[in-house]
Amino acid sequence: MGSLVDGDGWTTCSAGHQHWGRHGAAGLLLRTVLEDGSDHVLLQKRAWWTHHGGTWGVPGGARASWETPEQAALRELAEEVEMTVDGVIVERVHHDDHGGWSYWTVIATIATPATAKARSRETAEMRWVASQAVADLNLHPGFAATWPHLTSS
Repeated sequence: MGSLVDGDGWTTCSAGHQHWGRHGAAGLLLRTVLEDGSDHVLLQKRAWWTHHGGTWGVPGGARASWETPEQAALRELAEEVEMTVDGVIVERVHHDDHGGWSYWTVIATIATPATAKARSRETAEMRWVASQAVADLNLHPGFAATWPHLTSS
């Protein structure tokens, strides 16, 4: 189970939607290019009992008040995924403003696709997925809406 941060808790954005993370939330979209030149991303299948359980997205969660989006995303990865993350290079951060609540997707690369497996019970499965196949999965609604913006430079 992940550690508690001062941002843990539900909040409501100006549109009336409930979101996890009193100071917003962040996740890590980790990319790699295989030897054949194909682009892959590391995705997390959420455990059935979580919010939008059974859907695919990126490891992430509530941001602490003192964390940058990059710090929060890397902490969440460490809490939810067992893998070596040496050589991660942050490329950019996508900010999704919901009116009083934000989600930051930290887009980063790693030279070699490290083996990744679930570390916490929030994660049902971790998988490297070819970028062109991502939209074919049962995606978390927020990730599905943001995915087209994450693939454009």
